[in-house]
Amino acid sequence: MDHFERLGLPRRFSLTDADIERQYLARSREVHPDFYQSAGDLEQRASMELSAGLNEAYTVLRDPFRRAEYLLQLQGGPTAAEMKEMPAAFLEEMLELRMEIEEIKFNQDSPEFAAMEKQLADRREKLLNDVGSLFERNVGEPLKEIRRLLNATKYVQGLIRDLHAD
Repeated sequence: MDHFERLGLPRRFSLTDADIERQYLARSREVHPDFYQSAGDLEQRASMELSAGLNEAYTVLRDPFRRAEYLLQLQGGPTAAEMKEMPAAFLEEMLELRMEIEEIKFNQDSPEFAAMEKQLADRREKLLNDVGSLFERNVGEPLKEIRRLLNATKYVQGLIRDLHAD
């Protein structure tokens, strides 16, 4: 059973946070260990395993990046290890942004910091929207393009992390 099945959701990228939350809460009420305290050891263990599976499914599916990675894996797409190469121009841009971040990250009240934060958040959102569009179209062979976009998203997420690092 995959994470989508565990939560009773369709196997697709475009899911709302509300749908994921609603399904998680409904399923959690059915299997939560608190409801099986007076049950036998076997039922308690099963409840704990089902609950752990639901928690993992919820954690993966509520994060659009992790949901895309998981869906790509289910569809047999390339992993990040199998498809590492990125265009040189993209890598150069990431290096330049990293150098800008090093200059501004210690002044979180500056307009430059706010602008960089917005730029990176917008870039991440656009990349994930593009991933969603490719999953929804499902025409031709989009899996390699989805992998490329997810690799790019990972770079941007790293920059966001670096921006907020002490």
